[in-house]
This record gives sequence, C-alpha cells and structure tokens, in this order.
Amino acid sequence: MSTLEIIGGIAILVISLLTIMLCLSQEQKSQDSMTAALTGASADSFYGKNEGRTKEAILAKITRFLAILLFVVILAVNIVPIFTK
Repeated sequence: MSTLEIIGGIAILVISLLTIMLCLSQEQKSQDSMTAALTGASADSFYGKNEGRTKEAILAKITRFLAILLFVVILAVNIVPIFTK
C-alpha cells in the first residue's frame, strides 16, 4: 500500500463518519403536503422565506457537500494509482 492509499483511506473513513453523524442529527421531514394543500398554508411566512438559514438547511448543505467530497475522494483513491504506475 502506498502512502496515498493510506491517506485516502483515512480521509474516506473520516468523511463517511461525519456524513453519518450529520444524517442522524437531522430531523425527519414530515409529510405535510396534504395538510398544507387542505388548509391553504403557504411559504410566504417568515419561516418560509428564511428557510435556507435554519439549522436544518445548514445541516443539509453540509451533508450534501460531504457526500460530494466523499465521492471525489473515492474516485481519486481508485484512479490516481492507475496513472502513477
């Protein structure tokens, strides 16, 4: 095993553990679409307008970034050794 593979493996492990912890810390989305359709609720409220600034939105953005980073690191760990031979 080369040094790059060891560092890549450690990075994959750390990123995957962080992603799992963030996914578990997020609240589940409820199925309120039928309730909103029946009651006429809309996203014009203060909460609806500032939805991107809430804790849940920030956690979702970080989770999405970590998932993309995990994918890139996995590709790099598997592709780079092919070209270094």
